[in-house]
Amino acid sequence: MTEGYRTAYIYVRNRFAGVLNETDYGYSFLYDADYLVAENATAVSLTFPLQAEEFVSKTLFAFFDGLIPEGWLLDVVTHNWKIDPSDRFGLLLVACKDCIGNVSVRGERI
Repeated sequence: MTEGYRTAYIYVRNRFAGVLNETDYGYSFLYDADYLVAENATAVSLTFPLQAEEFVSKTLFAFFDGLIPEGWLLDVVTHNWKIDPSDRFGLLLVACKDCIGNVSVRGERI
């Protein structure tokens, strides 16, 4: 796994699934080894099929970027947490702990 600047812990149905990292070159996502061998493991999304290899991108992956609120709710988040709207990873960390769907994002592993 690549050393990152900030780390987000990704959960599927409240079960730890993997780690999203901000890195020198962009972003990486890696499934947890225990999650991959679990009997009922499901992919985070269709764009992240279950695999042991790391996913790498120069920009924040579209799936994770899509979890970030838009419109007036984005305005509330950026104002209340004083986060620059262009800091997509920061927004993901503060606004996606309890987002719609089965995926959640945490700043710490629980």
